[in-house]
Amino acid sequence: MNQAARIEAAIELLEAVENSGRPADATANDFFRARRFIGSGDRRAVSDRAWSVLRHRRRLTWWLERSQALPTSRLLIAASLLLEGWTLDGVEQSFSGGQFAAPRLLPPERAALRGLEGRTPEHPAMPPEVRVEIPDWIFGQLHARFGRDTEAELTALTTPAPLDLRVNLLKATRDEAQAALLAEGIDATPTPYSPWGLRIPTRRALTTGPAFQSGLVEIQDEGSQLVAALVGAEPGMRVADWCAGAGGKTLAVAMTMKNRGHIVACDVHERRLEAAVKRLRRAGVHNVEQHLIAAGDKWVKRQEMKFDRVLVDAPCTGCGTWRRNPDARARLTETDLQQLVVKQAAILDAAARLTKPGGRLIYATCSLLPAENEDQVNAFIERHPDFTVLPVADAWSLPNAPAGSGPFLALTPLRHDTDGFFGAVLLRAKQAAAPAVVPP
Repeated sequence: MNQAARIEAAIELLEAVENSGRPADATANDFFRARRFIGSGDRRAVSDRAWSVLRHRRRLTWWLERSQALPTSRLLIAASLLLEGWTLDGVEQSFSGGQFAAPRLLPPERAALRGLEGRTPEHPAMPPEVRVEIPDWIFGQLHARFGRDTEAELTALTTPAPLDLRVNLLKATRDEAQAALLAEGIDATPTPYSPWGLRIPTRRALTTGPAFQSGLVEIQDEGSQLVAALVGAEPGMRVADWCAGAGGKTLAVAMTMKNRGHIVACDVHERRLEAAVKRLRRAGVHNVEQHLIAAGDKWVKRQEMKFDRVLVDAPCTGCGTWRRNPDARARLTETDLQQLVVKQAAILDAAARLTKPGGRLIYATCSLLPAENEDQVNAFIERHPDFTVLPVADAWSLPNAPAGSGPFLALTPLRHDTDGFFGAVLLRAKQAAAPAVVPP
């Protein structure tokens, strides 16, 4: 594909994302699956161009609205090119109307773009929320978290994320997995904090290679690996993964248990649990059973206080993952947050019932918001006085644990080059109060 064809394909991909109402990565997978004639190099160039617009959509929209233009996919792509240093003549050549190229710019489009030529992405009049690509309603909450570092932290959320892998120690050492990837032409380096992590600086086609297919590695952000490490699961323990989803952290916990002991992977979505089966088989994990949480389920009552570790990787806003999912920030609403906070509290209360006296309840989110993190934990402790916070430094013994302040795990893209993650370890007293008797 030539440059003009790539630009037209990026416009089509943006329009597909806009019209689908689904996450951008899922839409992109379908988009390229229907266009198998697009080679891997062109596919990467097209998706990079579209993702660049998604990462900087608020700024691009701000510039176009200053020119009284609607932010169509065509104009967003063209504006991004101009703010990268292209000339208007160069943009017009790529919008040539030729075969596989975008239709020519209309006079109103050309007039709107003319004001962007020679400009840089930022402008003194640009509001801070626009400059850091954050919805207006959430900016104050993030500013309360980060203070004077807010702009630097949120700017880091607009950068591309590396591709992190977790080595499956059930099948190989990190050195062996690194060598296997190198044999495929993939140069991976150890992650700084996770003892099981390998990092590839940019996205690569990995899932069809022998290292992935044989279960030597799994795709998992280093921050997510550290949450799994925070569980502190050991061989022989009983562990419940209460919001297991497709099993990413379940796999990591099973590895730390060396396939010995018992893990119950729970979720309310049957399809997600089914998706984990293939992953578990590929990884060689055989100490996991699955449980579908349903209304009227008596399983929790039967399993009260029987688990050494209970992991709650709670549903959340996901704002810590916006480097990977830049389109998600535009879909998130204040109502979403309000509903999630209520749901998180209910999930924590239910999962607490499973935790045995002296056991640990681990609460984690991929959020940066205090309302979903510290505030949620503090409210839980008030409702459950037989639980106390176990400082992260006392909960694990990683050789290169990330530095932090306070009792919680708090990872950010700026400080740790991971997704934004929060983790808290809640220790149940050894003499826990007996569960309340519920009348039949």
